[in-house]
Amino acid sequence: MSDKVHAGVICYNQSDTFLDELITCFKEKLSDYGSEEFKTTVTLRDAAGSQRTQNDQVKELIDAGCNVLCVNLVDRADPSEIIDLARDNNVPIIFFNREPVAEDLMQWDGLYYVGAEAKQSGVMQGELAVDVIQADSRIDRNKDGRIQYVVLEGEPGHQDAIIRTENAVDTLKNNGIELEKLSYGIANWNRAQALNRMLLLISQYQNKIELVLANNDDMALGAIDAYKKLNYSESALPVFFGIDGTDVGLQAVLDGEMSGTVYNDKEGQAEAMAELAVALVSGKGMEDIKFEKDKYIYLPYSKVTMDNVEDYLPEPANYR
Repeated sequence: MSDKVHAGVICYNQSDTFLDELITCFKEKLSDYGSEEFKTTVTLRDAAGSQRTQNDQVKELIDAGCNVLCVNLVDRADPSEIIDLARDNNVPIIFFNREPVAEDLMQWDGLYYVGAEAKQSGVMQGELAVDVIQADSRIDRNKDGRIQYVVLEGEPGHQDAIIRTENAVDTLKNNGIELEKLSYGIANWNRAQALNRMLLLISQYQNKIELVLANNDDMALGAIDAYKKLNYSESALPVFFGIDGTDVGLQAVLDGEMSGTVYNDKEGQAEAMAELAVALVSGKGMEDIKFEKDKYIYLPYSKVTMDNVEDYLPEPANYR
């Protein structure tokens, strides 16, 4: 066992706002474990959306002496090369935020996952929307008894995107909200892409859109950007809901631009990743970690509205 944690962190795309905040948090939490006797270092790599690049980066970090890897997969269905490299070199992997297929996590006992249950975030987003719609009859602007909505989705075929969308919509329907789906746009978790998709949707549906459900905050903010660009008046805007509770997302809730978001506990996930990394490397403390099915650590989501957003905002010292 080692007296030094050299963590190699590889993310699918560092331009993802939530991931950038999560990784910053992880570095802070891991450094808290450091001391004179126990050193901690983090080496970060950005795969920029390429699984092949990520595979090469894993090899590079193992060769550079990393003794634990934190991997945010580009393609959650294709981790075999990474797993083989880690197993051959006996370097444990903590997958985070993008959950591998269960069978892949069973390939070796040095594989773990830290994240949150996608279903919970979808249900909570739906509940937030139900509360707002039931409280304000003006949201049904055309008074047809149905809410016309669009969805901004993360990635084609991405498990979290599919699960978040399905559960948000089902929760609305199960609570008696009559819905009419106008369309959806794939915006790859990205604010600029969401702006462009939303401009297309607005040109197609004009002011028919009453509700925008986005799989993450950045896409919700991109949708809001589109309406701002077109100078829509506040009374003509739909209601917007995100997921993640990024700093900019929370600010948008505080400012009344976004009606709610679902907080993805980056502090809790970062702490769990740091604790697990230290335990794997030092050989101490594994028995104190609460796993599900021996390999999974899930942190709960929570609902954020104008009423409680200040509880989630970063400390003013870090805040602009």
